[in-house]
Amino acid sequence: MSSAEIETPIPGVITKQLNKWADSRGWLVELFRDDELPDGFEPTMGYLSVTHPGVPRGPHEHRDQSDGFVFLSGTFEITLWENRGDREKIKQVIIAGAENPIFLVVPPGVVHAYRNIGSEDAFVLNFPDRLYAGWAKKEPVDEIRHEEIDSEFKL
Repeated sequence: MSSAEIETPIPGVITKQLNKWADSRGWLVELFRDDELPDGFEPTMGYLSVTHPGVPRGPHEHRDQSDGFVFLSGTFEITLWENRGDREKIKQVIIAGAENPIFLVVPPGVVHAYRNIGSEDAFVLNFPDRLYAGWAKKEPVDEIRHEEIDSEFKL
């Protein structure tokens, strides 16, 4: 069974509903499958982060990197902002986590941020398609920070 894609107003942003299969042992969720990834998105590393209640991460964007986020835990408010060239500046807000688990692909040029709006620590998995700081961590980090637009994000 493939994951259902959720429509998004920002071109290139992919959001897929994740399915949880539960039985008497616990549960399992397929995070992503190579045969369901968008063309050109090939994750090269993965990491897990914890975000404390009320804490935001971002906003930032990447010049070349796409991020493949998995929100399975807690409750997050995710804000996306179109920032590529002459495109319309569309903003999108998604609520995701334990009650709405999703896989989210954010392409280069889309500003993204999230905040844990729950009452407990919550986890996020990320599978970017570029190595952080390049091979052997010897290259500049592909990240453009946007704390100055925090009020537009309403984080």
